[in-house]
Amino acid sequence: MSDFEVEFIERGDRKALFLVRGVTPAFANGIRRAMLADVPTLSIDTVRVVENSSVMFDEQISLRLGLVPLSTPPGEFEMGDEVTLALDVEGPATAYSGDLVSADGMVEPAEQNVPIIDLKENQRLEVEAVAKLDRGKAHAKHQGGVAVGYRNLQTVEVVGDRDEFAEEEVQIVRGVIEEDGELVPTEEFGNDLRNRYPDQEVVVHDVPNAFVFHVETDGSMTVEELVLEAVDSLYDRADELEEAVQL
Repeated sequence: MSDFEVEFIERGDRKALFLVRGVTPAFANGIRRAMLADVPTLSIDTVRVVENSSVMFDEQISLRLGLVPLSTPPGEFEMGDEVTLALDVEGPATAYSGDLVSADGMVEPAEQNVPIIDLKENQRLEVEAVAKLDRGKAHAKHQGGVAVGYRNLQTVEVVGDRDEFAEEEVQIVRGVIEEDGELVPTEEFGNDLRNRYPDQEVVVHDVPNAFVFHVETDGSMTVEELVLEAVDSLYDRADELEEAVQL
């Protein structure tokens, strides 16, 4: 399994499309599940309301604060570690995620413009919050990957010319196809093979043990960090199983 290859098709800090060759379907799904469930992130877990003269209940505000993504540098915190944040906004104003002040310089809202509440004149919201490091399998608010999926890499074989009297059928494919060694996102031709191969009969084949991953994060960490942490978690669990079997 150590011979797998990774090639980025689209690469950004928070959104990426990449190809992994040389892995089994089970391992590919393991990576996906690990990105969602096993990579820990910081998220607000408890809230102490000092003052809330808004029209919104304390519980509703706490829920919104819990859904604000927080930057989580990999390797800097241990499971269960906590970071304190404070919010103090007086109306007329809108309280945003960027108004949260963290006690740790490494931790801050990943998005500055997430609205918490609109405050009218003479309304005030002051809270103290505690963010905790935990995994997505404990609560969805700790999932660093907001959109994680994969598809088989596919190739297209031209088998002949289309019969001019044959009924034209839609041929939709999604993801990425490999064409003469080139990786082509299907969005480039509207996901319809008729646009790529006009007047030709084609057959689509899955490439064995090659998968295209689409990954988006909530900003708590980069795509690269999320993927690497997920892979490391799989190897750690495999080592634990090996040790347990040998006992």
